[in-house]
Amino acid sequence: MLKNIDTVIFDMDGVLIDSEPFWKEVEIKVFASVGIDFVAVGGERTVGLRIDEVVDYWHALYPWKEKTKPEVVEEIMSEMTHVISTKGKAMNGVVELLDYLKRGGFKIGLATSSYDVLLQATLKVLGIEEYFDVTNSAQSLTYGKPHPEIYIKTATDLNSAPDKCLVIEDSLNGVIAGKAAKMKVIAVPDGTHSHEPKLMLADKVCNNLVEVLDLFKQEELTK
Repeated sequence: MLKNIDTVIFDMDGVLIDSEPFWKEVEIKVFASVGIDFVAVGGERTVGLRIDEVVDYWHALYPWKEKTKPEVVEEIMSEMTHVISTKGKAMNGVVELLDYLKRGGFKIGLATSSYDVLLQATLKVLGIEEYFDVTNSAQSLTYGKPHPEIYIKTATDLNSAPDKCLVIEDSLNGVIAGKAAKMKVIAVPDGTHSHEPKLMLADKVCNNLVEVLDLFKQEELTK
């Protein structure tokens, strides 16, 4: 499946950084402040969505009056920026895979639903800025995932054809976005959330980035 790939585009949360537990913890806390039991209502439905769209989604179902939607977004973002900057750690195999791809001549992009402040905080705390040719946040785009806009933009910025791109994602919404952009997709579930059978929509499912690296090594891919 990787023979014609010359570009690899990474999602960020749950793929590069072990941040999904932070998101879950912060969202439970902040949504509780407006009267929503985030676990009981099925908060996993919005994993991978842009945070303003997460807030819009839950406000539409359970309207609250304690805070404005922008205030809830800002509170979540403030908490997440702090926790990532102080506790953020790379997922297993991140540096090894990035190093292999860089040495192999692949174009490397990052396409995240997270706001730019979290993108920058993540790159800084993990020390991986130099690996990426392009980094994009969906913050300023019309649509977040599962819309493919973020992946289409990143491929365009990299001057890469969609059918030459491989997306690495952990969420169903991200997998849908990558497939809708007409790219190959490897799903790497981060293990924080309940098993999602629909991740089989991806071209392949791996347990971690070490397995993804093994796929490249088995095919001896370089560009």
